[in-house]
Amino acid sequence: MTIIRWSPFSEVETLRRQFDRIFDDFAGLTTTENTIWKPAVELQDNGDNLSLKAELPGVEAKDLDISVLRDAVVIRGEHRYENKSETKGFFHSEFRYGKFERVVGLPVAVQNDKVKADFANGILTITLPKVEEAKNRVFKVNLAANEDTTDTETNTAETK
Repeated sequence: MTIIRWSPFSEVETLRRQFDRIFDDFAGLTTTENTIWKPAVELQDNGDNLSLKAELPGVEAKDLDISVLRDAVVIRGEHRYENKSETKGFFHSEFRYGKFERVVGLPVAVQNDKVKADFANGILTITLPKVEEAKNRVFKVNLAANEDTTDTETNTAETK
């Protein structure tokens, strides 16, 4: 009888992926069926801009396709499998190869025509300048005096 080691965390990971798929479908962020994996990302607010980092080890810049909308960033690409080894096969491999896609919703609108990107050491860094918001502007509001109110105040003052 063979004893198989059970890892509860692998079941949790499967459950997490299923929930991700459900919420992506609900939010309209469905990915292509032939995508294999999603890269990990970090999104940071730096005041005037957002900084998005994606972890893409083993991926080359030529295999990346980045699209920026006002409220989302789409990162697509492929981690190509290269068999440069002369050995016949693996005993164990946890690397992920194949196509990937990641859609990251943004908390604020960005100027998608002024985006800058850098790719070094397997980390993609995208700088997304925020759109100038109207709420940051100050407007002076002039109030027109209501004639009925002015007459009432005058009459009250004369009576006293």
